[in-house]
Amino acid sequence: MKYDDASWHYGGNFPSDLPNAAGGTHIGMFVSWCLLNGLGGEIHAEEFPDILEKLRNRGLTPGAWFFQACDGKFTDEDLSEEGNDFAKNYFDFDVGQYLDDYQNSVGSDLPTLYHVSDTWQTFDTLSPIIQQRYQEWKREG
Repeated sequence: MKYDDASWHYGGNFPSDLPNAAGGTHIGMFVSWCLLNGLGGEIHAEEFPDILEKLRNRGLTPGAWFFQACDGKFTDEDLSEEGNDFAKNYFDFDVGQYLDDYQNSVGSDLPTLYHVSDTWQTFDTLSPIIQQRYQEWKREG
């Protein structure tokens, strides 16, 4: 199952002043959080251990890691079973709160959500919010 794909964001209202990679920043932040918090799929540890280590050591930003490790595509293979259950509840654009949390925490003063910077500062701002949502989800589950 594919949750999101950076290429889905390049057309339409995508800002012409931004690189295509900006279409994947929101995805990279979430998937990176999952991997760094024990919700990653085995494929990353087994097939891409070097690049995963760069993410853990902050040698790559979440967005850069996402494009290198996932080719800009977020699928169920990227997460563990628990990670997928959480993503279906939180990341899903129809029922989840992720984009609202993303907007309110790191995108509120920007022209579009695509203008959010792919930085560790962005990740560090967003991370406690995802953590809180994950804990709420665990309690409700």
